[in-house]
Amino acid sequence: MRRIHKESHLVKRIGWLRAAVLGANDGIISTASLILGVAAAAASKSDILLAGVAGLVAGAMSMAAGEYVSVSSQSDTEMADLAREKRELSENPEFEREELAQIYVQRGVEPRLARQVAVELMAKDALGAHARDELGISEITTARPVQAALTSAATFSVGAAAPLALVLLSPSDFTIPAVSIGSLAFLALLGYLGARTGGAAALKPVLRVTFWGALAMAITAGIGAVVGTVV
Repeated sequence: MRRIHKESHLVKRIGWLRAAVLGANDGIISTASLILGVAAAAASKSDILLAGVAGLVAGAMSMAAGEYVSVSSQSDTEMADLAREKRELSENPEFEREELAQIYVQRGVEPRLARQVAVELMAKDALGAHARDELGISEITTARPVQAALTSAATFSVGAAAPLALVLLSPSDFTIPAVSIGSLAFLALLGYLGARTGGAAALKPVLRVTFWGALAMAITAGIGAVVGTVV
């Protein structure tokens, strides 16, 4: 008897991985940029730390709220579509069966077989079949607002803690170079880990995240220096 091997697809990670990478990336970039902007304005180390901690707390709450609202909107749309599909299945099952069959025909299935498949799938789980093949809603892609919010807040906090640790560990005269170089190293590591976790090649993600992180920090530091000089 031939054994069917168990498969594990990386796309199953996409829900939490997206929120995790976004949260950590935003935590590093926004907090490092804030620290560099304040430091460039010739602020004291205590002021820099205060600004960094405030940025961490505010950013984590903002990420959690933003992710929850955004993903909840997606979830509401999915629920509305499923309710509409359930009503249509109840009112006109024959039309819905033919609609499902035509989806399979368009994918290359012979019409007679497509209708047979539609009949059998709808006999088992009509709503599930239409959700998956007509609406594109599956267990993998289903919106999970709480998971996204908690993941984003937690990973933002971890990411934001990295530049704050660099401020604490570096001498006052070397705060700007230490935070700049260290944060870019953290971003490169994040890009690598995110790519490997998702099963992708690492070079492009690493270059992408470090480039945009460096640009954000440079602009913020420049604005901080200008404002510090004027004020």
